[in-house]
Amino acid sequence: MIHMADIRDWRNHDVVDAGGHKIGMLEAIYVNTSSDQPAMATVQVGLPGRRRLVFVPLDDATVGPDYVKVAQDRSLVKRCPSIGPDDVLPAGDEPAVFEHYGIAYQPGANGERQLARR
Repeated sequence: MIHMADIRDWRNHDVVDAGGHKIGMLEAIYVNTSSDQPAMATVQVGLPGRRRLVFVPLDDATVGPDYVKVAQDRSLVKRCPSIGPDDVLPAGDEPAVFEHYGIAYQPGANGERQLARR
């Protein structure tokens, strides 16, 4: 498990898939609101002027000297629902991110979001 104190140090570092292929640059960490543990990261992808942020789960992620390695393949991550570089994930779009990766979506007991940006 990656701890929040550790992963914050890796903002702006490369994110690579299990094969070492670069996906993009780590932009932000999202925690699970029920456990406050890192759950997903946003990764900046695309060409200058056309950049967007995609979400990637941090389950089974590892950190190296200058990268964060995620378990998902680069092509899967790049097809994830995205937001603009200055946007916030709308609450109604959150379940689609989880569905993209085949992860069960569990909102809070009162309908609270599952993810919070840190």
